Amino acid sequence: MSDKSLDIQTLFSVAGKVALVTGGSRGIGRMIAQGLLQAGAKVYISARHEDVCQQTASELSQYGECIAIAADVADEDSRDKLCEALAAKEQGLNILVNNAGAAWGDSYENYPERAFDKLMKINVTSVFTLTQALTPMLEAAASSQDPARVINIGSMDGLHIPTVHGAGTYAYTASKAAVHQLTRHLAVELGRRNITVNAVAPGFFPSKMTDYVFDQFGEGIRSNSLLGRTGEDEEMAGIAIYLCSRAGAYTHGAVIPVDGGTSINHQHVQN
Repeated sequence: MSDKSLDIQTLFSVAGKVALVTGGSRGIGRMIAQGLLQAGAKVYISARHEDVCQQTASELSQYGECIAIAADVADEDSRDKLCEALAAKEQGLNILVNNAGAAWGDSYENYPERAFDKLMKINVTSVFTLTQALTPMLEAAASSQDPARVINIGSMDGLHIPTVHGAGTYAYTASKAAVHQLTRHLAVELGRRNITVNAVAPGFFPSKMTDYVFDQFGEGIRSNSLLGRTGEDEEMAGIAIYLCSRAGAYTHGAVIPVDGGTSINHQHVQN
């Protein structure tokens, strides 16, 4: 039997670790950034709009050291500058949270080809290219006992076909299913480098992306969850802290739904 301490503070601490959260200025990215800060990490957040990114970093700095680096991870030049800025400040990276993403809803008849081009590039390609670019920094911070961590933010909509809001989200669901499969593929590649790779598949959490849907279809969304409600900030922060801490060091190649059971509820609400 191990003689390691199993107290909560030791199991779930990320003290001294360095994290990057993309799309960290709002929504799920902000929830995760705050959670990691309060668990002891130094957190860099990126977002496309510098003013918003800086404002969020300023607000989150009450919880710990939070630094903004404005970047569009779907743009190669901007992504390269993000990696260069991070490497100039840190020798290694313990945690990478690939959260930046976009959605697109429209009817089947009107759904445009450009939606697939945009969402696959942002939601899938950038996850691969940023992880690839930052692998040397992740390896530099990794050990067999304390691996570096990559968390990809997928979606419950990559696990089932959503119908509650009545809008076609063809590119979004396809891209998030791709994120889940890419997570497994990266896990095979990076596990031997002492880097764990997992995906979180959130349900409905409050964010700018979901504001309109909540306003229009809030009752249906809540009733479509087996727990009868939407997610809270601490529930998204909590799963990230688990995956980044000692408690989650042996979790690898997993896709973890955090959706109140919505993705296994087949009694979809129709409009």
